[in-house]
Amino acid sequence: MDARSLAPSLHTVKAILILDNDGERLFSKYYEDIHPIGKEERVFEKNIFNKTYRSDGEIALLDGFTIVYKCSVDLYFYVVGSSQENELMLMAVLNCLFDSLSQMLRKNVEKRTMLDNMAGVFLAVDEIVDGGVILESDPQEVTQRVGLKVEETALTEQTMSQVLQTAKEQIKWSLLK
Repeated sequence: MDARSLAPSLHTVKAILILDNDGERLFSKYYEDIHPIGKEERVFEKNIFNKTYRSDGEIALLDGFTIVYKCSVDLYFYVVGSSQENELMLMAVLNCLFDSLSQMLRKNVEKRTMLDNMAGVFLAVDEIVDGGVILESDPQEVTQRVGLKVEETALTEQTMSQVLQTAKEQIKWSLLK
């Protein structure tokens, strides 16, 4: 083993994956080039799914990676780290993601509901991990921040709608004069 691989690093998460009960990707975010993009990523995800979907465990080792995972109804959640990574750190990320989504989706963590709320999933993952660095492990904080961003977006869309309506009315009145 080379000394660089054992050096401490803030970059603990290599990937976050959410697969359906057939092993198909619903969400994936890779923080390092652990595999070339495309076909190799899909093969890696299929290998992870095949190793874990019948297992009752929470931790797996595959291709030199430590993988922590959780199943809910028809979804499989995975957090991937290096083989030397602390499993408890990875599990904290997994639990934060799952609990945040559970709160956001009102305890209905299943494929259809998640697909209807993918913007929230992207925001939650971005609040928890950035570039492989763990930023947050408290699901209440994540849910609150995601909720604020969703409200800001809704307010911005509502404001833009009001501005457009006002502009239409002004144009209408100016044409009538």
